Amino acid sequence: MNENQTTPAIEAISVTKRFGPIVANENVSFRVEKGQIHALLGENGAGKSTLVNILFGLYHADQGEIYIAGEKVEMNSPHDAIDRHIGMVHQHFQLVPVLSVTENIVLGHEPTKKRGILDLEKAYAEVEALGKRYGLEVDPRAIVEDLPIGTQQRVEILRSLYRKADVLILDEPTAVLTPQETDHLLEVLRGLAAEGVAIIFITHKLREVMAVADHVTVMRRGKVVGAIDPSETDQAGLAEMMVGRSVVLRIAKGEAKAGAPVLTIDSLSALDDRAQTAVDGLCLTVHAGEIFGIAGVEGNGQRELVEAITGLRKTISGSIMLEDTELAGSSPREISEQGVAHVPEDREKHGLVGPHSVADNLVLNRYFKAPFARRGIRQTGAINAEAQKLVDQYDVRTASINSPVRTLSGGNKQKVIAARELSQNAKLLVAAQPTRGIDVGSIEFVHQQLVDQRDDGIAVLLVSAELDEIMSLSDRIGVIYQGRLVAIGKAEDFTRNQIGQLMASGSTDA
Repeated sequence: MNENQTTPAIEAISVTKRFGPIVANENVSFRVEKGQIHALLGENGAGKSTLVNILFGLYHADQGEIYIAGEKVEMNSPHDAIDRHIGMVHQHFQLVPVLSVTENIVLGHEPTKKRGILDLEKAYAEVEALGKRYGLEVDPRAIVEDLPIGTQQRVEILRSLYRKADVLILDEPTAVLTPQETDHLLEVLRGLAAEGVAIIFITHKLREVMAVADHVTVMRRGKVVGAIDPSETDQAGLAEMMVGRSVVLRIAKGEAKAGAPVLTIDSLSALDDRAQTAVDGLCLTVHAGEIFGIAGVEGNGQRELVEAITGLRKTISGSIMLEDTELAGSSPREISEQGVAHVPEDREKHGLVGPHSVADNLVLNRYFKAPFARRGIRQTGAINAEAQKLVDQYDVRTASINSPVRTLSGGNKQKVIAARELSQNAKLLVAAQPTRGIDVGSIEFVHQQLVDQRDDGIAVLLVSAELDEIMSLSDRIGVIYQGRLVAIGKAEDFTRNQIGQLMASGSTDA
């Protein structure tokens, strides 16, 4: 191990990990000090997740060494990591929805009475005290599936703290939080660091890195390409380190030249998967040549709204008009044929066919049309030519256009969907979380494409959990709360704090 004045809380030395011919980590060295918030940045596919999964025991390194508090260790499973006081909060929460907050937190480490009987009252008290100590208060008896997303994340963090984590790994922890919840979480992280907890903070929100990180390590294509203190750089500098070139973080766009209404929604209602009202009498108009952004905390009906517009969910009342054509009750293909492009929130479920090739996925919405099919016969040459053009244009990183799309990283899967949907001649583009999981360089490209679509006269409905994205791209903004748009106005008329208050409570009243 390296000789230093201080012993790091966790250290990886010359770690290499391969998945077949793909080198995910190549000779990576990385260390985090006790009490340090260490941001780990990089493009999609840069190797960040592979590295932290090795540190947490989900993967085993092919080469290299791992040290915990100066001791060389073998990390063969998450149990090994937890036993060594390493906690990880995954981007997709690992909670049991039907169990209580307390049951989720103590699962596997339950306090017991005599004869091994679960002492649930003691567990409730411990969880309540833990929440108060760290400013992460949550009802210990609440059922997890009934909690807002932001509160569920508190449960995830408390679970690691209950297990006395000395090292806490957070993977995109603010992706589903309001601005106020994000600010609170950053304060919590500062408090944990002050108590000596080492924090690995994976994020693509450079604003948060500058606000909270003590040190930054940047990865690119499986290698560490640099490390720096935030005080020595700015957001643009970090972005350039990540991508290897200068990046425009906020797309310059002229004033919208809004035309006639393209999408008109009147008194629309729809149910969620539990047969509860998710969209509640919602009204909305999107014009040609404008980007209308919908801001809201996840779980307030935006998913059901998008699915209703695109034919993936039945409506129970109301109207969805595309110019003078009623879409309610139509199938997804019929709606696509009418001129609606759709970047879905759930790329795995609604955006891609995993076993099919990258090339086939790039023409999923038009494989049956010329030049990709003639008289019902597939035209492989035309499909491959289109696929190669889009792969090059959108920088989709794949071994081959014939590779199964399921073998791509999450961000590259998202690029496939964006390439397919943004390249068709649509009247309306419904973009739900269009840059989720995409690196900062690709975000720049997709944002420019959305603006270009607007400038070409297409109506764009943008639904995003990224408030910066909503505020920078939208010409008008609507805030959704409990299935209704509680405020609609020009983007410049809203402040970030006002939108955050509306997202959290449906009102700007204190």
